[in-house]
Amino acid sequence: MHQGTIKITKAATSKLSTTDFNNLPFGRLFTDHMLLAEYKDGAWCDPEIVPYAPLSFDPSLATLHYGQSIFEGIKAFRMKDGSAAIFRPYENLKRFNKSAHRMAMPDVPEFHFIEGMKQLLKLEDKWIPTAEDHAMYIRPFMFATDEVIGVAPSSKYYFMIILSPVGPYFSKPLNIYVEEQYVRAAPGGVGYAKTAGNYAASLYPAKLAKEKGFDQILWMDAFEHKYVQECGAMNVFFVLDGKVITPSLEAGTILDGITRKSIVDLARSLGKVVEEREISIDELVAGYKNGTLTEAFGAGTAVTVSKISGLQYKDTHISLDASKMPIADEIKQSMAALRDGSAPDSFGWMVKANA
Repeated sequence: MHQGTIKITKAATSKLSTTDFNNLPFGRLFTDHMLLAEYKDGAWCDPEIVPYAPLSFDPSLATLHYGQSIFEGIKAFRMKDGSAAIFRPYENLKRFNKSAHRMAMPDVPEFHFIEGMKQLLKLEDKWIPTAEDHAMYIRPFMFATDEVIGVAPSSKYYFMIILSPVGPYFSKPLNIYVEEQYVRAAPGGVGYAKTAGNYAASLYPAKLAKEKGFDQILWMDAFEHKYVQECGAMNVFFVLDGKVITPSLEAGTILDGITRKSIVDLARSLGKVVEEREISIDELVAGYKNGTLTEAFGAGTAVTVSKISGLQYKDTHISLDASKMPIADEIKQSMAALRDGSAPDSFGWMVKANA
């Protein structure tokens, strides 16, 4: 592991005293400091922690023109004993570098990603919220910084981490539109990578869905628009005939969600039957009509566990009672207890922020 140093330059003033922790809209407030490391001449420079501030760059910056940009979403939680812990950051590091490989970008060292994150959190400890369903959202990201117009992988990159104290991403159960025209990803593409372009391409279809009164899109497969993929901001789960079912990762078209894989393991530990497989929309419609489809929920770092109360597919509206989703409730409560230390961390998922 890289054993460099992390120079810290503290901000002259803090925004902490003027921050209303009872009003934390998601992703709009950022802490006093950020981490920055530069990749150049084939190697990473030591990371630095500096005051949070705008960046200055040339108009020819490669990432603005060719989209070499990846990111992760992680959360740190205030534990019952007053300490802070990060939820499964090593899994995010693995996925980050998997995305980097697909986007022809250099791997980020563990020291920069994990130790940088820990030291930034230690400096910003007082920013970590304590209220229920609140957390410190951690955003590592990397982007190309060559100053040249030309379609080729950049030779220089910035890796950064910024922090945002957040409340709940969604405040109510979701009404979902099943998308049949637009496509998020196809086999051989970049669907499994957490790259900025995936999200840019989703914005227009999501805008159309919101204009129709829906909260999110449920993406379908690229060829037949028959098999369920994921929602715009989350992986998706269904309870069919008492079994917890989620789309498999085999096609490489959906994100390998950290919360998704955690829910699979957690649900099995709670005695649930979990299946990772293809799910057709016809199976969901049939399950709704015969009463075997009883629950639907999304899972992701930002949303944690968010219930789905409605799915619109063609002329069929699948309506589910969000107040009667015992499996979703049990999973969410079990996850929350593990994350704040109320329950034993039998999986070893929580990483102390100051260790």
